[in-house]
Amino acid sequence: MSPAPNRPDSRRRWKALVVISIAQLMVMLDSAVMNIALPSAQQALHLSDGNRQWVITAYGLAFGGLLLVGGRIGDMVGRKRVFLLALLGFALASALGGAATNASMLLTARALQGAFAALLAPAALSLISLAFTEARERAKAFGIFSAVAVAGGAVGLLLGGLLTEYLSWRWAMFVNIPIAVAGVLGALPTVHDAGERHRSRLDMPGVVLASLGLVAVVFSFSNAEGHGWTAPSTIGSAVAGIVLLVAFILVQARVKAPLLPLRILTERNRAAAYLSVALAVVSMFGMFLLLSYYFQAVRGYSPVEAGLAFLPLAVAQALGASQVAARLSTRIAPRPIMVGGYLVTAVGVAMLALLAVDSSYLTIALAEIIVGLGIGAAFMPAMSLSTHGVGTRDAGVASAMISSSQQVGGSIGTALLNTVATSSAAGYLASHLGGAQAQQRALVHGYSVAYWLAAGFLVVSALVSAIAVNASAPERAPSRNRTATQEAVPVPTA
Repeated sequence: MSPAPNRPDSRRRWKALVVISIAQLMVMLDSAVMNIALPSAQQALHLSDGNRQWVITAYGLAFGGLLLVGGRIGDMVGRKRVFLLALLGFALASALGGAATNASMLLTARALQGAFAALLAPAALSLISLAFTEARERAKAFGIFSAVAVAGGAVGLLLGGLLTEYLSWRWAMFVNIPIAVAGVLGALPTVHDAGERHRSRLDMPGVVLASLGLVAVVFSFSNAEGHGWTAPSTIGSAVAGIVLLVAFILVQARVKAPLLPLRILTERNRAAAYLSVALAVVSMFGMFLLLSYYFQAVRGYSPVEAGLAFLPLAVAQALGASQVAARLSTRIAPRPIMVGGYLVTAVGVAMLALLAVDSSYLTIALAEIIVGLGIGAAFMPAMSLSTHGVGTRDAGVASAMISSSQQVGGSIGTALLNTVATSSAAGYLASHLGGAQAQQRALVHGYSVAYWLAAGFLVVSALVSAIAVNASAPERAPSRNRTATQEAVPVPTA
């Protein structure tokens, strides 16, 4: 039975949610903030055009490659302990990056940020999952957390523009320090790890195979953006990643204490959440990138103006998760919320596909609002379902899976949609001669083709949710004794 709303432990849990959500915001915005600050950092540290992408890729590789390990470490040694360690490590890595005097120093800092983010993200999600067990409170808590998580990319673009233009690119790194310190001070009295610990030894063969496999997959798609899909390094790393991940699954089926128990993947609601989020993030990360290019390369916006132009999207995402989905999730099952959310998002992305060189910002803002409301609503139940039915000892690794879905999906989306947009623009320009205006029309044509593809990924996300999700609304869940984590999620219907 959950505590009464006015009891001190209840108030402490809500304070903990604020702390955890702010820490998660730091992780998400750090994935985007350097996209705006990178040109200034490249000039200051004399990075070559060929090496500049590693400032972004180093973070993504470490983050994506170590998530499963980070989730399992939290299960083994305690989520609060890992959460605090990750915050302190992230602050130190950010200080190193902000003080960087050369490219190697900055790249090292970004990789360390990614590694500590891989510890922080699953610990944050599992702490919330274990703390909020009553259906209405859980819906509200995941609504707030999801709003922060899905808005992090847009906030990062805005913050990167403001810091770079008015202070220095270094503050895109330094800004994490006060956030992390505040997170540690806030977490010490409020965050409580209610779950049992997984006492088995860490599955080292699984660690090696999962980490190298995920790194290879993320590297492949990141490499494709700069070197093309047919480059030997792109194909080779993709094949290596697939082979390593297949070997990882085979090993997990045989070892006594696996890094990723296969029961995490075989429950249909969790599997649908992981897959639908990965497909949707392909669309969302690519959309962020292309819309940022549209604002700056086509419309001529400054970095700050481009960041501000994303505000309707960020606000709508927050409302979609914290208001629309959180209210609906206590009344109806997750499936219609996820399906409807993904389809609404697809409509908004399709509106972006219809943009012209001189489209009004009002049209763009309307599309952003539709996208934000839809994806915010869809992601909230998906994040909640990511720990559907797991025992407390597996909460961390189940949480890591949803973060892995986001990271791998983001890497694929950034590379795939940027490549599609670039090649489509080049093809358009080759058949339409006419100077600078033709170049702008070619860019918009390329973005349009990529947006239609992005909308297709969202439709597939909706189909996956419609077919696989069968969890019921909380009110229809059978009344019986359950574990804390089982009580915290809807139960499947026949």
